[in-house]
Amino acid sequence: MTYSPPTNIANRPVTVLGAGTLGRRIALTFATRGGAVHLYDVSEDSLKSAKEFLDQRIPELVKARADVGATPASVEFFTDLPSAVKDAWYVVESVPEVQALKIDILGQLDDIAAPDAIIGTNSSSFMSSELIGKVKHPERFLNTHYGQPPEAPQAELMTDGQTDERIFDILSAELPTHGFVTAVARTESVGFIINRVWAAIKREALAVVAEGVSTPTEFDRIWVAAHMSPVGVFRAIDQVGLDVALDIEENYIKHFPHIPTTSRDLLQRYVDDGKLGVKSGEGFYNDYPKPSHG
Repeated sequence: MTYSPPTNIANRPVTVLGAGTLGRRIALTFATRGGAVHLYDVSEDSLKSAKEFLDQRIPELVKARADVGATPASVEFFTDLPSAVKDAWYVVESVPEVQALKIDILGQLDDIAAPDAIIGTNSSSFMSSELIGKVKHPERFLNTHYGQPPEAPQAELMTDGQTDERIFDILSAELPTHGFVTAVARTESVGFIINRVWAAIKREALAVVAEGVSTPTEFDRIWVAAHMSPVGVFRAIDQVGLDVALDIEENYIKHFPHIPTTSRDLLQRYVDDGKLGVKSGEGFYNDYPKPSHG
């Protein structure tokens, strides 16, 4: 059957799979133009935490974007996948960076999403062609890699090698209305545009610390003082999660076997010690609130 992209998107929801650090931020950014946003997760606790986050942040973001006519969306929370994606014109998965998991999820989405739905995998390191092994309609899939919106609003779009070109036109027009800044990767690339360069920066920063040249705190202090970025590299890794950074680095090493493993090994030691960054209360820094388990 020939694929036809969605045309009646104004009255249909956007669905985000994964209520973790990034998924809830993607949902937040979509929730400022009215309409409906669905947020799915297998964990009730994750959804509860995400709801608290969204209840606080949506009014703040709508107020900040009042000059562009921002209005809050209706946000619904789901642990049932078919219910979450029902009628959605766009589904973006933000589940953990585990290839087998993403392959399974995308295969399920291909079966249960609306026939015209656009389906994006928010993978920061896997090319979508590596993730569509169980997909029957690859023309409606693509990589839609997000930063950490709304503060880092980039959204990079990349083909799976078979993506319908009209999808790039639709998303390039629609995503900016929600505050995203878009760019299209013209060919498949491990790590897209920004993340490919960022991965190299992270790798070398980690190597500097692993080799005893500097410490995370000292590195970040001089990095920020040099106006390289407003946030230090190690503080940024803490925010994303050291386990996530480790998964990403493992994938780069798989694609580029010449990459030294020094940086990966440093991340592994921290992860083995349970130091995952902000979400665990300690990573390269230890000044974060301890997570509540109650």
